Amino acid sequence: MQHSHRPLGRPRKEQNGISTKDMILQIATGLFLEKGYPLVSMDDVAKHSNVTKATVYYYYKTKADLFTDAMVALMIRISEKIVGILSTEEPLKDQLFEVANAHLQATVDFNINSFMKEAKTSLSNEQLQLMKEAEDHMYSVLENALEKAMIKGEIPASNPRLGALLFVSMLTVGNGLEKEFKDTFASFHDMVTQFIDLYWNGLANKD
Repeated sequence: MQHSHRPLGRPRKEQNGISTKDMILQIATGLFLEKGYPLVSMDDVAKHSNVTKATVYYYYKTKADLFTDAMVALMIRISEKIVGILSTEEPLKDQLFEVANAHLQATVDFNINSFMKEAKTSLSNEQLQLMKEAEDHMYSVLENALEKAMIKGEIPASNPRLGALLFVSMLTVGNGLEKEFKDTFASFHDMVTQFIDLYWNGLANKD
């Protein structure tokens, strides 16, 4: 019987039902979010992924390449989550609450602005463009939902792109709040409710 052999240097494609590349990407994403870009090394990713450093470098030539793929994949997952929420028959305000709740829960342990600022200095223009395109997709999903609500008369006509940008900016502000200020709210649910009420009163005010 002849045995097939992997070419030298080529890692196994799957481990535990998931491709090695996807597994490395998942582990790296968690490490980047937990520690920040500067404090994560390719060696850290290899150790936590239970593969050799050579395997990590087989898929990603640099840490910046790995980070870019990790963040683009993360933004795509967020966009898919937003699409799922905004595809329901719930009123727009309830949908926006669910989006805000999911976003703020997912980012409760790190500051997005500081996180991205640390990383962007190490990324190429091409890598930054890839991340911008993924970010723009998130804005487009929200923009389309606002535009549909305007067409249905659920909210007054305005600039849906601006509305989407302001909504994401609001979430970014919420993410960056000091713990002491967050503790002034009765609960996490209360904080999200007040954020949405403030946004909605500006968006839907017909006066």
